[in-house]
Amino acid sequence: MNISFSAEHEAFRGEVRSFLDSALDDDLRQAQKFCPGIFLDYEHNIRWHKILHAKGWIAPGWPKAHGGTGWDLTQRYIWGTETTLAGAPSVAPMGLSMCGPMLIGHGTQAQKDYYLPRILSGEDYWCQGYSEPGSGSDLASLSLRADSDGDHYVLNGSKIWTTHAHCANRMFCLVRTDDSGRPQQGITFLLLDMDTPGISVEPIVFASGTHEVNQVFFDDVRVPKANRVGKEDDGWTVAKYLLEFERGGGGGGAGYRTALGRVKALAQQIPAGTGTLDQDPGFKRRLDEADINLQAISYTEMRIHAALSKGESPGPESSIMKNLGSTMGQHLTELTVEALGMYGAPHQPQARQVGSNVAPVGPEDGIVAFSRYFNLRASSIAGGTNEVQKNIVAKLVLGL
Repeated sequence: MNISFSAEHEAFRGEVRSFLDSALDDDLRQAQKFCPGIFLDYEHNIRWHKILHAKGWIAPGWPKAHGGTGWDLTQRYIWGTETTLAGAPSVAPMGLSMCGPMLIGHGTQAQKDYYLPRILSGEDYWCQGYSEPGSGSDLASLSLRADSDGDHYVLNGSKIWTTHAHCANRMFCLVRTDDSGRPQQGITFLLLDMDTPGISVEPIVFASGTHEVNQVFFDDVRVPKANRVGKEDDGWTVAKYLLEFERGGGGGGAGYRTALGRVKALAQQIPAGTGTLDQDPGFKRRLDEADINLQAISYTEMRIHAALSKGESPGPESSIMKNLGSTMGQHLTELTVEALGMYGAPHQPQARQVGSNVAPVGPEDGIVAFSRYFNLRASSIAGGTNEVQKNIVAKLVLGL
């Protein structure tokens, strides 16, 4: 595998670095650095979104014909790596990385013409209506009812663990339109306006004290059938296509590498025995294990990008990546908490606010250590549990 860059790509890297140096300020960097969970707060998220949109760089993975950059595989890899190294904020994935690619692949021309520009501009901010109470990771068992009534569906039920539903003005949602056949049958894919009468959002606050997810209730909510993506009762096909993009996101390798670097730097400061924690055999072994697993993530990420660059869907590699990534994220938060010891315990939400003058108790990493530890406990469940991903790989790769 040749992963060296051409002169043209090195020039592009220089352009990216120059842009990031001028576009990023201390507030944006601090917001990302002290983000306590997976998703950045809406205020800084949308601010960075609009900066990238003005530059024309908001959708690196989209085709140019639909408003994307049209960048090749290497350019997208460079972009993901350099933004991570620069400490740039992440952008919300629900619209750009999930709904947008799904509409490009399965939406009508009218849906593409209306929604894609609004996703790019940030005018529409999306949430995902998949999980339901009592369904766990068995997405096919969803029961949110959508009854036909003329040109509309009437929805009754609820969705749960809905990330940023309290910020979103749009939702892509799976509903039950027929329950007479197999569970995967009778599911329909809809696009919703969150201001529709009958929709209510109730917050779910994590053990870390952060508010990212919600439960969303539907009480006789009327949704036009024109908002359906794909055929009625065939939403499972659309949902599987979208999940490949959710589970196969890019730039993860660079992010985990940066996080591991912070753990190593922290371990060099912590006394242990006659030296420092990074010299402790047990802790060093766990750091080495993380290094090896990061190599596996990097190569899997490259395979996914290679498939996308040829116009293919990510395929089962997205499930492999999701499994490896969630496990790695949890492992790194565990190492951080272990390294900090008692300095990881203080709850310091004020110290992690952008522009705060509250001094942290102990090392700066302790400000978000336990929040991230708690938050990432859910990463091996969200988007399909690790067990579900292993089943997918066993079926599609191993033929079991």
